Amino acid sequence: MMDPTLAEMGNHLSDAMKILESGKLETEQGQEGRKMSWKEIPGPLQGDGQDVVSILQLVQNLMHGDDEEQGHRMQFVGEQGHMALLGHSLAAYISVLERERLRKLTTRILSDTTLWLCRLFRYENGSAYFHEDDREGLLKVCRLVMNTHYEDFTTEGFTALSSKHPVIYQSAACRPGLGQHLCSQLGLPLSCLCVVPCNTMFGSLHQMDVALLDKLVKDDRDSGKLPLLLIANAGTPGAGHTDKLSRLKELCVQYNMWLHVEGVNLATLVLGQVSSTVTAATKCDSMTLTPGPWLGLPAVPAVTLYRHEDPALSLAAGLTSSQPVEKLRALPLWLSLQYLGHDGIVERIKHASQLSQQLLEHLKTLASIKTSDILDSEVSLLEALRMVEDELNSPVVVFRFSHENSAPSSGGSVEGSYAGERDILDAFNRWLGDQLAEQVPLSGVDVVELEDEGTCVRFSPLMTAAALGTQENDVAALVEKLAEMIPLLCCTLRLRQDFRDEVLQQASLSYIEDLNWPGLGVVRFEPRTTDLDEDKRQDRVEKINSDLLKKLMELDTDLNFSGGPEFSEEKNCIFIGIATEDLDVAELVETIMSLGRDIEESGKLFENMTEVVRKGIQEAELQLQKANEEKLMEEGVLRQIPLVSSVLNWFSPVQASVKGRTFNLAEGCLDSTEPVYSIKAQMRKEDSPDSPKANTRRFPGQKLFRRPGAGSDSISETSSVSQLEESFRETLHSQAADEAEVPQERPAHILEETAIADQRVPEGQEAESVETIR
Repeated sequence: MMDPTLAEMGNHLSDAMKILESGKLETEQGQEGRKMSWKEIPGPLQGDGQDVVSILQLVQNLMHGDDEEQGHRMQFVGEQGHMALLGHSLAAYISVLERERLRKLTTRILSDTTLWLCRLFRYENGSAYFHEDDREGLLKVCRLVMNTHYEDFTTEGFTALSSKHPVIYQSAACRPGLGQHLCSQLGLPLSCLCVVPCNTMFGSLHQMDVALLDKLVKDDRDSGKLPLLLIANAGTPGAGHTDKLSRLKELCVQYNMWLHVEGVNLATLVLGQVSSTVTAATKCDSMTLTPGPWLGLPAVPAVTLYRHEDPALSLAAGLTSSQPVEKLRALPLWLSLQYLGHDGIVERIKHASQLSQQLLEHLKTLASIKTSDILDSEVSLLEALRMVEDELNSPVVVFRFSHENSAPSSGGSVEGSYAGERDILDAFNRWLGDQLAEQVPLSGVDVVELEDEGTCVRFSPLMTAAALGTQENDVAALVEKLAEMIPLLCCTLRLRQDFRDEVLQQASLSYIEDLNWPGLGVVRFEPRTTDLDEDKRQDRVEKINSDLLKKLMELDTDLNFSGGPEFSEEKNCIFIGIATEDLDVAELVETIMSLGRDIEESGKLFENMTEVVRKGIQEAELQLQKANEEKLMEEGVLRQIPLVSSVLNWFSPVQASVKGRTFNLAEGCLDSTEPVYSIKAQMRKEDSPDSPKANTRRFPGQKLFRRPGAGSDSISETSSVSQLEESFRETLHSQAADEAEVPQERPAHILEETAIADQRVPEGQEAESVETIR
């Protein structure tokens, strides 16, 4: 019979996980009420208490926040994850047992977990230390080694180190800040830390230089220092490379040093076939394992396996404890390992390794992708075989876009013709990694910065596949997206120099050299006005480029226009993104230039509108006053008298015409209206069928900035036929319209009367004109 308390605990945990993983948030009324309330602000504890469902609802609201998108759900942990979470609840329940029963239970849990892990990872006669921080195990090991070499360290402390200063060696490819953390927690100066560089001539660039390490250890021993501990990697954090552990173990035995190994490649020790370089890790003095991400187990501790014969020193270093409660750290892992079983654990590690091999095989078939270090120097055959073995068995795949393997097409820029190509390629690879992570999120790829290679894309399924549920189809989707992006990157890289040359030919455009921008380039429109001070000029530049960016973003094109990254040093610029193969760079630059000029001219018009209108009004008043004076001189003084003017106008009518005026806002001047009357007749002549018409028409679906015929392969046969039919119909329609516009022959007197009737005459001369026509 199961303990009712344990059964109830399991049911409560299952119900709680269903609520948290359901993704069902509050109703709209509940959300509005929560926004208007003060529940999210820390306050006093309620006196009446709350039920479990209300508390879980509060936890869910705090996890999701105000995000209503389903993409921000809690990650599904699965049944094995529920077992790990149940272990934390059981640990709290078991801790209230009576002392003797608790001691027996914790001893059994600790011994079982230690035995299983040592057999899984081929570490014979080892002990285990479980810890939350993955650096804590190495820290305890350092204390153990110091207690071993300095017998009075536990009583005298740092004074025992004065005779011989200890030295801790670590590879330059280790985790950043690891050595500094050890020195800080141990109370040692940073002079006790020695960073060993990686290979520069032979072997991988991410492996520790063994010959240089040997020289450093000899120099330290000759200077009176004590070589204490060496930290090696079985899978570096960046590239996943493994140090030469067998050779390092020989040096440690020779100089009586402790060898500690860590890294993601240690997970492959559970497999049937393991590379010789990783198998050498089983001979080290200690190793740190992180089974949580490897097996997809949340909140399980890291494990440090070590070998030491003196339990008293292990207890003094903190690797073992007499407190039964501390031994309960292994309970979540104890439950999860039993749930998965030996075959389940091996299957998960094997699945992750197969995903890496699948991706590596596909990457080798893609052009412009570099997957391993290509050394120009000569290497031995044995060294080359070891490098190939490490690459084929490493569960970490690091690749990088490089234009070295792609031949530039005609018309493009030659490789290496621009400066800072390393920075540009880093920017392109950063964009590539972000796009792959966004479009194929289940792949778990990320961007990593390596010292020698630069920015690369990393695929480490051992750290992500179990939690994300990565499958083979996800790797296939990753390769497919990568194959689609490589031509875009190659094209953009080739057209980047062409875009720069085109921009430099324009006087009003400035090319901004931004090596960190993954795109075609950066441009700024510079106004031609030079009579403004610096502040006003900067305001005008900001206004013009802001409006120009809005205009460009409204265009129907495949290009992406933006204001650049949020923390970019360049301001008031237009950043142009990834280009396509059929991009017409000249048309793009010409469009930017013309739009900028239009915005500049319209800006000048609005800025000078007040002054232009004021001057126009003054000029209109002067011309009206002048027109009145001319009328007075023409008509005489007598015609200005009311009664006399009527008599004189009856005997001798005045044939005066009023001259109309128009105000041109663009030019800021007054014009006569006489040319307006002649426009109508001229428009008929301009519409003659013999005048040529510019054909600026684009095919349906064709976007801006594309060269004619460059993207013809993408147009289907059906669309081509429809375009031809449409063009034929338009040709027939234009011919029919031209025939309709041909004037018919009419008698001469009708043409004469029509021409005379179309003429406008001033007011007062209509009667005379009619008599003349008659």
